[in-house]
Amino acid sequence: MTEIILKEESYQLIGICMEVHRELGMGFKEIVYKDALEYEFKNHSILYKREKEYKIEYKGITLPHRYNADFIVYGSIILEVKASYIIVNNFVKQTINYLKASGLQLGIIANFGEQSFVSKRVVF
Repeated sequence: MTEIILKEESYQLIGICMEVHRELGMGFKEIVYKDALEYEFKNHSILYKREKEYKIEYKGITLPHRYNADFIVYGSIILEVKASYIIVNNFVKQTINYLKASGLQLGIIANFGEQSFVSKRVVF
């Protein structure tokens, strides 16, 4: 049986996302959910960085374009916030790129755009 990476941290993170969705519901822009999540992270004393920038290395140089992950939570989980009707493959690909750039192993896509909160774990 495969062990779940960062099990306790991801469960707590999903619980906070569910609380935000319960309070706000669907229909807001991503920025509103990010603001609410930031409030909850502070309230729960959870270590996080918002809009964390990552450089992209290519053949020994740093490319001019940067990746900005929505949140790094607990110093080890990338949280990508979406407000879409469904989690699409492009969101997964984007999260994998963030994981590659950051060197982290776990990303969570949190989608607040559906009737019920939906999330997807992405392990790289």
